[in-house]
Amino acid sequence: MPSPIIEYQHAMLAPWATWVGAVANTWMVPGNPWFALPVASCVTAGWEMLSRSGLAYETPAFGVTVVDTEGRTVPVVEQLVLERPFCRLLRFATETAGGCVAAAVQRPVVLVCAPLAGHRAVLLRELIETLMPDHMVYVTDWKDARQVPVRKGPFSLEDCVGEVLAAIRHIGADDLHVLGICQAAVPALAAVSLLASAGETTPRSLVLMGGPIDARRSPTAVGRLAAGRPLAWFARNLIHVVPPPYAGAGRDVYPSFLQLAGLVAAHPDRLIRPHLDYYLDLARGDIKHAEAHRRQCDEYSAVIDLAAEFYLDTIRIVFQEFRLAVGDWDVQGQPVRPQDIHTTALLTIEGEWDDISGRGQTQAAHDLCPGIPAFHKRHFTARQCGHYDLFSGRRWRTEIFPYIHDLIRSRSAGHIT
Repeated sequence: MPSPIIEYQHAMLAPWATWVGAVANTWMVPGNPWFALPVASCVTAGWEMLSRSGLAYETPAFGVTVVDTEGRTVPVVEQLVLERPFCRLLRFATETAGGCVAAAVQRPVVLVCAPLAGHRAVLLRELIETLMPDHMVYVTDWKDARQVPVRKGPFSLEDCVGEVLAAIRHIGADDLHVLGICQAAVPALAAVSLLASAGETTPRSLVLMGGPIDARRSPTAVGRLAAGRPLAWFARNLIHVVPPPYAGAGRDVYPSFLQLAGLVAAHPDRLIRPHLDYYLDLARGDIKHAEAHRRQCDEYSAVIDLAAEFYLDTIRIVFQEFRLAVGDWDVQGQPVRPQDIHTTALLTIEGEWDDISGRGQTQAAHDLCPGIPAFHKRHFTARQCGHYDLFSGRRWRTEIFPYIHDLIRSRSAGHIT
């Protein structure tokens, strides 16, 4: 079975990685006579890259500790506010001068629905840092299914919608703005729809970014693969059992090593470029920039196992049967009716060059929400923008975030237009 083989490989390479890492550190000790040699930094960089070949990537920390706001550097507190078997709801808030967390009413509250598509929520660190100065930020931090005991039960796409619902209800929808990113656009729209149908308060705004609301539009290679094979093929070829000694031993999952292989095959530059920059920074002795590139490498490489039920549901419901788009999806026994949403403003954002969610797939949400007045609907297509550019990098900071900031400000308490 592939999963145990991967674990054996990690176990065999771990001593090698530790030894090589120690050699790399030795070269950089000032007392070492080789430290002053011109080639020292190049040798160190080479040994460091060798050591990474044996790493089993753990969960990187978000590392959002301070933000600059109104010309001041303010500490940030990361808090766990809701713990559930498959998801942790985290809050990032600024501290006041007395060390207390600033009240939520002082800033708009934003729930970031992180995609459950392999990468950990920490991949959205730059997005969180950008939001922090002007917002109270909550994030759905999905757990690695290999660490969830079988006794906790299965986890399906319906359960994912339930987690978003639980987060919204825990925070309170009165002054809330929801961002559904990539795969999470589907459960985010479904959750708000269920709230509206039940007559509950819905968030002030819903922002959907690069998500497959209707995967029939401009299908990408991802969508064509999902739609082109029977569900049994995915279950037979991509689902494996978590081996010991993990807490989730015995659970069926779509394992992380297969996901990472697919991600690298689809976007090799996303892994190769940060590693190359990391090596070059180390070789130049630029430790500050090397650390930033190392974090990029770690965040991209640290993927999680997905519960088999969730993965297969996503293939079937989103990419094969298009249940949300055709209006034939029930969640927890209730029909998902986006047409029942009336008081939540809707913003959809797409990337012109997005090769994961094609043009029009996210914008389709507007057709599904006729109850939202036209003046509360907006769409933005970012030019020459790929999928990952939607939430990181220059285009996120200079083009996409200002659009979101403007909507949130216009829909926040005291600024409703």
